[in-house]
Amino acid sequence: MSVVHAYFLVGPTAVGKSAISQYIAEHHGYDIIAADSMQIYRGMDIGTAKPSPDERSRVNHYGIDLVGPEELFSVGLYRIHALSILRTNTSQKRNTIVVGGTGLYVKSLVDGLDYAPAIDRALKARWMKLYAEQGILALQDALRTRNPGIFNRIRDKQNSRRLIRALELVESGAVLTEKTWVEGREEKTIAGLMMAPEILHDRIAERVHNMYQNGLVEEVKKLLDSGVAMSETAKQAIGYAEVMDYLNRRCSREDAIARTVVRTRQLAKRQRTWFRHQLKVEWIQVNAVTDQEAIAQKVIEHWRKYGPTRIAE
Repeated sequence: MSVVHAYFLVGPTAVGKSAISQYIAEHHGYDIIAADSMQIYRGMDIGTAKPSPDERSRVNHYGIDLVGPEELFSVGLYRIHALSILRTNTSQKRNTIVVGGTGLYVKSLVDGLDYAPAIDRALKARWMKLYAEQGILALQDALRTRNPGIFNRIRDKQNSRRLIRALELVESGAVLTEKTWVEGREEKTIAGLMMAPEILHDRIAERVHNMYQNGLVEEVKKLLDSGVAMSETAKQAIGYAEVMDYLNRRCSREDAIARTVVRTRQLAKRQRTWFRHQLKVEWIQVNAVTDQEAIAQKVIEHWRKYGPTRIAE
């Protein structure tokens, strides 16, 4: 069976990922899979910054409009959808870009889904503290003592994240043996776009104002008038929750816009932190005046340097 692979482009919201992936796809013949937990909902277009009908007519887009806003969705269902597209495209030798800011969607493809038990944060903090105070040797000694078989299975014993994860699982009581423990594949460096926070803040404010000017209120009103019972996840989507409050006269339009800007900036900050800690990303710095062609060239150079990312199957 062919090795399934994709090219990734990640980063915080409003940094310009979608525009760059569209540019590359159009000029170099790629398909695009969105990794966005809000773009999966049909009828939620403006507030989730989906590609326009014109953009979709020029490039094959997947990962959008998968379910109605009343339906439940999960990272597991996203992985099934994305894997189906990637397997087909790989067999047909079509290149695919996975682009988005929903880290769990990206990680589900890069690392697979982790069905191990959830780890208490205090337990993780304990091992991180040990690493910070005593270094990598202390983690190695701790895992060697607790489960030498698992310790021996880890290829990169200088990788603190893998050692800490193994220690978390061992200490949590998860049943791990040499036969059942499968160490994660070698980490692959993926491409990400990053922008100075102050510049990104301005872009976010401009983007939010444009969404309201371009019909976000009308889009939400249409959803409400349709009688669809939106899921809790859909109702809490950034922009949609604020517009609902405005329509229900719980705040002014100006307050709704301001709150949407704040929540979007908070999301961008969480995304930056998540990607820095959960995936191996090489950041490409961009600013408000860098043209698309120049950014696209840097992304393509990254992909040529590291090659496509193997998908965990």
